[in-house]
Amino acid sequence: MILPFARLLQDPPLSKAINRILAATFLAVALGACSGGDEQEDLVAQVEQPVDELYNEALNTALSGNPVQAAPKFEEVERQHPYSTWAVKAQVMAAWSFYEANDYAQAEASLDRFIQLYPADSLTEYAYYLKALVFYEQIVDVERDADMTRRALFAFEDLLRRHPDGPYSRDAQLKADLARSHLAGKEMAVGRFYLNQGHYAAALTRFAIVVRDFDRTNQIPEALYRMTEGYLSLGLTEEADRVAEVANYNFPDSVWTARLNEVHENPNRSGPKGLLGSLADRALSLF
Repeated sequence: MILPFARLLQDPPLSKAINRILAATFLAVALGACSGGDEQEDLVAQVEQPVDELYNEALNTALSGNPVQAAPKFEEVERQHPYSTWAVKAQVMAAWSFYEANDYAQAEASLDRFIQLYPADSLTEYAYYLKALVFYEQIVDVERDADMTRRALFAFEDLLRRHPDGPYSRDAQLKADLARSHLAGKEMAVGRFYLNQGHYAAALTRFAIVVRDFDRTNQIPEALYRMTEGYLSLGLTEEADRVAEVANYNFPDSVWTARLNEVHENPNRSGPKGLLGSLADRALSLF
């Protein structure tokens, strides 16, 4: 096809305009030929394969420690055999491969799609678990950014609500508790900062959030101790008394309860900067 067009371009009787038209036509055909070559190469690369052969190839790639290459192979199973049972498994395995390759955005998208398409499948519980792990693995520093910790906590709670007795519930419960402890720790850090700066109302709000929303974490005894400090600093002795009663009833052996009792019995003792100081001075500073 190319040689006849070359000869026409070299024919003297033809005008320049015709030559230009033929040249353009020749280039278009040549580019089309090149494009056709690429398509043929793609077709060769995406040759149809039996579903079990395609799935096992993807699985072997994943098990050999190459999840980056395994993910598109699993997706190819679904593309070539969308109505097979292997396609359902391949979608979850593709999400797992993305997760193993630290491509968390793609893993989350794949899992959301799977959960939406197969809400009653036996693998859906694992999909929920894997989605929670996707968020959990991205927790870096809860004091700087607690958003990912909250997303992990909500995802684990969602899994536990849907499958409270499933094979992943134990690990999900442990990780959910750890996420709550992280979030409570962030609230405590902010509360301590406000307390040190003398912003007692703001500090009490933070400690109250810990007591109300994270009552199963190990941060509660310290939160009650800090609340007592805050109330005493504001001269609110009745509130401090109530907090002390709660601490002694629920955490009688905690070191924070011992410190609370020490402060509660001697509120005028000197303490760390900004914490307690003189109760009289703090109370008078309110007026």
